[in-house]
Amino acid sequence: MIKIAMLEDDTELADVLIQYLSKFNISVRNFEDPYLALSAIALEDFDLIILDLTLPGMDGLEVCKELVTKYDIPIIISSARSDITDKVIALELGADDYLPKPYDPRELEVRIKTILRRFNKNISKDAEEQKELFVLDEEKQEITKAGKFIKFTAAEFQIMSLMCKRKGFVVSRYDILDSCDLFNSDEDSGSIAVIINRIRHKIENNPKNPRHFLTIRGMGYKLVE
Repeated sequence: MIKIAMLEDDTELADVLIQYLSKFNISVRNFEDPYLALSAIALEDFDLIILDLTLPGMDGLEVCKELVTKYDIPIIISSARSDITDKVIALELGADDYLPKPYDPRELEVRIKTILRRFNKNISKDAEEQKELFVLDEEKQEITKAGKFIKFTAAEFQIMSLMCKRKGFVVSRYDILDSCDLFNSDEDSGSIAVIINRIRHKIENNPKNPRHFLTIRGMGYKLVE
């Protein structure tokens, strides 16, 4: 199993990434406090570090500098900072990759495996062969569940495509109205629930008690695997 230390004070994002990466045989331990993280890294063996730059008590660039100085562990910077200077400094300090937020968890998973191959670290067959349950093929305009093609209407496909792209994250009704061109106004908002109910009948074993297409009360919807 791949073992990762993550320094991230956004607990909601951390939970999403931990849950997602666990499906690929990647174990992630998150630290909100950089000092606790540095102590743990000194005592335990980690294959890779995911580092946010905005942390309480200690700037992420300082953490990066200390990690590079003391350990030979690949580092992925995961940051919402848009200043190109931060990116340049992080890479000059020795970070191996810089992933600007927001990003799709799938991209992080691919970057982790790519960097670990470069470092000649072992990636188990389970991590390589584990497949996502829902897969969107934008070129073919198809969505599959466990490798099986699901036939959707145009409206169903637009919503499900959006959910696949933002898998693990909450998608609001406004996001759906804004991203799906078949829904042009708030008047269409009421039909979203009807279409989502149809989607659930196609992807859920028990549509009345969904396990994958979830309603997050007061916020919107979330697709999980």
